[in-house]
Amino acid sequence: MRVLFITSTRLGDAVLTTGLLGHLVHQMPDARFTIACGPIAAPLFRAVPRLDEIIAMPKRRLAGHWLDLWRQVAGRRWDLVVDLRNSAVSRLVLAGRRATFRGGDDRQPKVVSLGQVLGLEPPPNPRLFLNDAIRDEARVLLGPDTGGPILALGPAANWTGKEWPADRFAALALRMVAGPLAAGPSPARVMVLAAEAERPRCAPVLDALGAALGAGRVIDLVGRTDPLLAGACLERARLFVGNDSGLMHVAAAAGTPTLGLFGPTPSHLYAPWGSQARAVVAPVAEPGASPEARMAALSLSHVADAAAELLAQVTAYPHAHPVT
Repeated sequence: MRVLFITSTRLGDAVLTTGLLGHLVHQMPDARFTIACGPIAAPLFRAVPRLDEIIAMPKRRLAGHWLDLWRQVAGRRWDLVVDLRNSAVSRLVLAGRRATFRGGDDRQPKVVSLGQVLGLEPPPNPRLFLNDAIRDEARVLLGPDTGGPILALGPAANWTGKEWPADRFAALALRMVAGPLAAGPSPARVMVLAAEAERPRCAPVLDALGAALGAGRVIDLVGRTDPLLAGACLERARLFVGNDSGLMHVAAAAGTPTLGLFGPTPSHLYAPWGSQARAVVAPVAEPGASPEARMAALSLSHVADAAAELLAQVTAYPHAHPVT
C-alpha cells in the first residue's frame, strides 16, 4: 500500500500537518509513505516509519517544481494521496483515494481545518517522529545532564516584524532562571536555537546571557540542528519561549511547554497547538506603526508572567516521549 503525502514548503505549516501523517502511520500499518515538501521542512520527516522517499521541492520559476514532482510520482499508482497544497499533481496521478485541503476556515485554528481533510474531529495533535539515534544526537549537543532545567529560546523568525526585541529575550531568560526555574537541584541552563543565517539577530541574546550566566550555562545551538534534531533538543527543555515561527511549532509538537509571541500574524490561526502551549499577543499597534514597533510594545513583564503561569500549570516533568 502506497501513500503520497504532499505537505507544505514552510516549516511551521509542515509541522502542523504532522498530526495527520501520524494518524495515517498508525491507522495504515501496511502502508509505505512518500512525502513531498519544501527543502527546509524535508528533514522533519526523515524518521517517519515505513518511509520510502522524501521529495524535496525547491521552488522554480513558473511553478516548475510542481512539474518536477509530477514527473517523479506519475508513474506509480497510489492507494491514497493526501494533498495539503491543493495542487494539480494529486488530480493527475492514479490514486485509489484522494484527500485534499482546499484552504480551510480562517475563523478556526489551521490544525482544526487540516483535521477536517480526513474527517478527524478533534484533530490529531502535531507530533515529531523521533527515534533513539536522533535523541542520542541531541544528548551530545546538549552536553552532560547537570540535573537543572533547560529554558529554550527562539529569538528569530522568518522576518523581523515577527521578532520580539533581542534584549527582552535575554532579560526574560535571566528573570526565569533566577525565579520560576531556580528550584531545581542544579542551576538552569538556557538554550538558544535558530538557523545560522539568523545568528546576527541572536548574537545579542547569546552575548548577554554568556556575560551574566557564564558560558557553561548557555547552550548555543544556532545553526547546529535541522528541524527534527531541534525537536529532539527541545524535548529535553522545561519551557520554550519564542516568536511565531516554525521552531515554535516544532517545540509544541515535541510536547515541550511552549509560549509563542505574536504581533502582526494571526494567533487564532497559528498559535502553538497542544495542552501545554499558549500564545501571548502584542497590543494592537497605533495606525501607521511598523510590525517591529508592535512587537516592541509587548512588555517583558507580560511575557514573564505568562511564562511563569504556564510553568505553574505544567505538572509532568520530564514529559513522556511522543510515540514513535
